[in-house]
Amino acid sequence: MMNFSTTPSHGGHTGKENIASSTKVDALQVQRTKQRTVLGVLSENEQRGRSVSQGSQLSKHSSVSDSSQLNFLGCSSGYDVYVEEACEVVLAASGEEVALDSHYLHAETDALQNEDLRLLLELSSSSCQDASMQSEPNESLISEEVFCLEYAENIYQHLREREVKLSARPGYLDRHPEITDGMRAILVEWLVEVVQEYKLHSETLHLAVNYLDRFLSCTAYVKRGKLQLVGTAALLIAAKYEEIVSPELNEFVYITDNTYTKKQLVRMEHVFLRVLDFNMAAPTSNQFLHLFMSIQSVCANTKNVALYITELSLLEIGPFLKYSPSIVAAAAYCLATYTINRSLWPDSLNSFTGYTMAEIVPCLTELHKLYINADSRPQQAIRDKYKSSKYCRVSRITPPAVLPSYESLLHPSDPSART
Repeated sequence: MMNFSTTPSHGGHTGKENIASSTKVDALQVQRTKQRTVLGVLSENEQRGRSVSQGSQLSKHSSVSDSSQLNFLGCSSGYDVYVEEACEVVLAASGEEVALDSHYLHAETDALQNEDLRLLLELSSSSCQDASMQSEPNESLISEEVFCLEYAENIYQHLREREVKLSARPGYLDRHPEITDGMRAILVEWLVEVVQEYKLHSETLHLAVNYLDRFLSCTAYVKRGKLQLVGTAALLIAAKYEEIVSPELNEFVYITDNTYTKKQLVRMEHVFLRVLDFNMAAPTSNQFLHLFMSIQSVCANTKNVALYITELSLLEIGPFLKYSPSIVAAAAYCLATYTINRSLWPDSLNSFTGYTMAEIVPCLTELHKLYINADSRPQQAIRDKYKSSKYCRVSRITPPAVLPSYESLLHPSDPSART
């Protein structure tokens, strides 16, 4: 979707003067002269041409043949916008307020009706920018070392409680007529590329997608031309939460090719936090997966296959928002162990999580379909990422063509159940 320069850019360090930081950003922007495609700024002719030619540069790693998916890159006219649950604001076509009921935001509705509501209304009509990033090792901060066995059970129970409260609604795109599954997949792939370019943690990506889905679950009628602004704000907040050194605002403006201004992005960040009621500590499937692997260790190949499959699940909301992050992580663990050594869900994790194979199998089946079709998807950024030696090149491993029979999955130790 976007073509990035091969030379990564790094944000300014804390403590440097604003002038020096600005000069550095300007210099870096001069170095990266290759023009990139930006969400929301393609002309109609460019959209039509790109939908006809699969060789066009819609994305660094993908092309989308469905012209209906390409159309979202342009701006179109209007719907009114309302925020459900977060502040249930419903506006009539005339602009007159019909209802206001705060659920997530327990106070300060006057401020929301003014500055924040104005931005939410802009989401249904026009366009926006900003950030700065310092490279960090691309490993999740939620590492095996964090989960001391003494506290693992308490950590797990806390994450299970939080995942119920901080999850997106399946089918939320029904309330956004201008946004489709394909558009969201393109946005997620772009986030993957940005995280890769700036060497951010994988958990930052997972958090950004969680924030994105939850925000869209609480709003409606967001315009296609504003979708990248929402995604950029989600990544900005996730990086501030997860990274040791948070990316700077100028870099986030830059990655959108100045499609949005600093002021617009800061305002979007403010609305985002208010809509999500500042609940940023959301459990992700990535966190659960690392916890499971700390309880029952696996080889490097199995670990990276599990991480790869879990990341692939971010591309689709239809099958996977039906399942909790812990179930997605359990299914990814099973699929990875089956791919590498033909084992499934160990007794230790059965006991630790309380999940049985019967509970895991439906999600496991969906993940297997996604896994075997990964090479034929338009979005290839995740596959390219896991082709590197850092991840043991696991995306080159051939997925199992079929899973064992349902009975075998439920009773893996019973020889009579095997096909």
